[in-house]
Amino acid sequence: MNIRSLQSSDYAILSPLINEWWGGQNMSDRLPKLFFEHFTNTSLIMENDGEIIGFLVGFLSQSQSNEAFIHFVGVHPNYRKQNIAKRLYDVFFHVVKQYNRNIVKCVTSPTNKVSIAFHTNMGFRMEKGDKTIDNISVYTNYGGENQDRILFCKILE
Repeated sequence: MNIRSLQSSDYAILSPLINEWWGGQNMSDRLPKLFFEHFTNTSLIMENDGEIIGFLVGFLSQSQSNEAFIHFVGVHPNYRKQNIAKRLYDVFFHVVKQYNRNIVKCVTSPTNKVSIAFHTNMGFRMEKGDKTIDNISVYTNYGGENQDRILFCKILE
């Protein structure tokens, strides 16, 4: 398995996969082609024998000079629970440190218990939002209207 930078040409391959990986849900709108053109230095693909098995789309904040943001991560269903996402995150942390960023942020849905546990185990802390759902602090409408999100933050050492 190897990890490489995302390339513009990966869009045609990855775009149809993400709907399949999410059980037919329409997820492709969360990964527009512009990400494949503008975030290649900080976005990653993991392959196994030429097959894409995971990806991480992240970028450097333009308004916060010490922050980076993880936008979207996916792992092929057959490769889940094999530390693929952890390996992608670790490489992303290394990459953004080279740009002198020491804070990484990301969001997830308050209903995504697997994602919440993953980020907590990776050392992210939940930021205090403006309301609480099931004892979890969330930001109202962070992902759009009626799309509350948990904001995670990790300080890199």
